[in-house]
Amino acid sequence: MAYGGAPAAMTGIGSASASTVRQVKLDRESELRIEVSNETPLRLRVLNGNAEIFGTELPPEIWLSFPPRLKFAVFTWYGATIEMDGTTETEYTADETPMVSYVNVHAVLEGRRNHAKASASKGSDTSQVQGPRVIVVGPTDSGKSTLSRMLLSWAAKQGWKPTYVDLDIGQGSITVPGSIAATPIELPIDSIEGIPLEMALVYFFGHTTPSNNLDLYKVLVKELAQMLEKQFTGNAESRAAGMVINTMGWIEGVGYELILHAIDTFNANVVLVLGQEKLFSMLRDVLKNKPNVDVVKLQKSGGVVSRNAKVRQKARSYRIREYFYGLTNDFSPHANVANISDLHVYRIGGGPQAPRSALPIGADPVANPLRLVPVNVDQDLLHLLLAVSYAKEPDEIISSNVAGFIYITDVDTRRKTVTYLGPSAGILPSKYLILGTLTWLET
Repeated sequence: MAYGGAPAAMTGIGSASASTVRQVKLDRESELRIEVSNETPLRLRVLNGNAEIFGTELPPEIWLSFPPRLKFAVFTWYGATIEMDGTTETEYTADETPMVSYVNVHAVLEGRRNHAKASASKGSDTSQVQGPRVIVVGPTDSGKSTLSRMLLSWAAKQGWKPTYVDLDIGQGSITVPGSIAATPIELPIDSIEGIPLEMALVYFFGHTTPSNNLDLYKVLVKELAQMLEKQFTGNAESRAAGMVINTMGWIEGVGYELILHAIDTFNANVVLVLGQEKLFSMLRDVLKNKPNVDVVKLQKSGGVVSRNAKVRQKARSYRIREYFYGLTNDFSPHANVANISDLHVYRIGGGPQAPRSALPIGADPVANPLRLVPVNVDQDLLHLLLAVSYAKEPDEIISSNVAGFIYITDVDTRRKTVTYLGPSAGILPSKYLILGTLTWLET
């Protein structure tokens, strides 16, 4: 999501043109919305009072450095004074926010977690004890990922370890775009670094829209859900903490079908609909026969603004760069060389299921969306992102999660070698690589 639009009620501060130290006094239940300069970081601290960023409380009187292009909002429940040093593209205060309704949702979820924990301690069947499984839905740029982040951080602050599930392949808030992923949230999410990647369970779809291969997308969503269900088995604490599921902004036609598919696949019992009356009405009607599922309509934040395709593409490029180099260039990726013969690259989907001669008369061959297609390692792989599968055999690739990603920088067909950028040095954890359509030009 992006901040920077005009809210219903706001106090203008203007855009800072010089790097000056300045203070902003926030009234209770108001927020300071900021877009950091494209060129330089912004330093910020809380001088007095209490404030938070997307559910994570800021430490008092400690300067934090926010990197260029970052968009965020500093909210206070009871009032605070914020001090800043640096330039911003946009900064303004708003006193109309939906935060009270968001924290009310958190309070209800907290009650359900406590009920699930109490039931488990009484010896109830752990397979039947289930905390809240929240799925956040709504159109593109309605604030889904930010609301998810708030609910996770508030739960972690109360001592829970909820699971975050990200099904938004277009942007990717856990790892690179084109992936679906899940990770436990053990602490309030870092205001700058974002969602931790260390314990993430990642499946690589390979594209930024599900329409490239709907069947594969559904299969991977199901694989992720089944793996999480296995992890929850016998772990009453994780089951009670529940999960928060972030979804794509595609809400019509096939996108709507995928929302219903995710609700069923993850057994979601709370559906939060952001900023879309029609979607809320449709989901309420279709889920009315499921008494255990609550559909709740929430207002989107006035700080959310629409992003065009070019801006979204640029955001994807930044996410990929961040995977290798870190948010503030604090990672050290390695250029590695491998023999072409040591790598086995596959694309998922395409090709006929059977030759035309084997089909009934008049029938056309149909592409198999789950077919593994070997890919030649040549110049066509330049500037593409590949996933490193944990599969031990090719037929395990679709059902296996991935260890990470590499970026192809050179293919030398004469020497029969490949040069690639990886997060670390050393031999790849698997020889099986998955190719999608994600490209990246390193800058």
